Order: sequence, then structure tokens, then C-alpha cells
Amino acid sequence: MRILLTGSVVATCAFMLFTSGRTLAHDYKLGPLAINHPWSRATPGGSKTGSGYLRVANTGAEPDRLTGGSSPLAERITVHASSTDNEVARMRPVVGGLGLTPGQTVELKPGGAYHLMFEGLRAPLKANDKVPATLTFEKAGSVEVVFDVAAMGAGEGAAKHDGMAPGMHQNGPFQ
Repeated sequence: MRILLTGSVVATCAFMLFTSGRTLAHDYKLGPLAINHPWSRATPGGSKTGSGYLRVANTGAEPDRLTGGSSPLAERITVHASSTDNEVARMRPVVGGLGLTPGQTVELKPGGAYHLMFEGLRAPLKANDKVPATLTFEKAGSVEVVFDVAAMGAGEGAAKHDGMAPGMHQNGPFQ
């Protein structure tokens, strides 16, 4: 049996092989929780805070809470809520953590309702850095992740996997 492969089929297969390792590296699982592509932005020199973004899905039957985390590059990682009141942006810690109801997906993103704060940075975050961290959940426990650092001011597009459609990961739609 002879199989003919067109250039586009070969290119697509090569692309999938090349990117699948990076995709796997940014999808984490902790029991019923799926954590998708943690990332951050570069920070100015001397800054003591940075932001972290990701998506968390609770595929289980029980609620859980993202309570924060830790990193060797920061004193602590906390969950913050953002709001705008009379055109003034405000941010505050989420006391008790961010609730994750069964079947819910929560996206922590720039300009969104929630984000993570790296507090007490020991050094500035630089574009292309990898920031090791441990995220802590009330019921599921802790999971080690790596935040990719994008350029200062990077937007939501930095959160997407190379070549992946929004809301997709290597195994199909993000749940």
C-alpha cells in the first residue's frame, strides 16, 4: 500500500509534533481541576509585584477554591479581584480564595475580574523567563506549574498556545 502525503499534510504533522511538547507543558491536572497555560508579564526593574494569568476548570462534582500559591521568585502568590468604579480601577485580595463550582471554568486574564499577584518579587520578571510556582487549592491540594513570561503590556493573545485556537488544547476543547 502506498500513501501519498501532500506538502500541507506533512507541514501540519511536523507542526503538531513540534508544538505538542510545549502544549503538554502548559496543561496541568490536579484531581478534577484542569489548569491551562499559566503566564505572566515582564515587570519593570525594581517592581515588587507582578501579575499571573491562567484558566482553571473544575470538572468534578465538588466545589473547590484557588487560595493562592508560592514561588521561589516571590514572597507569596495571592488571588486578586479587579473592578472599576467611577472610571477608577481597583484591585483587592480575594479573602478565602476564588471559588470554583462544579463544571465551572474561570479565566484569570488581563482586564478580567480576577488575576494572581506575585507579591514581594525578588527580581524583575523578564520576557521569555519561566517562573516556577506552586498553586494551592482548598480541597485538591497543591500543583507545581510554570508561568511563561510575556513582554510588558502583553495582552490576552499571550495566553494562547502557539497555533492553537482559543479555548482549545491538545485533547480538544478546554473543559
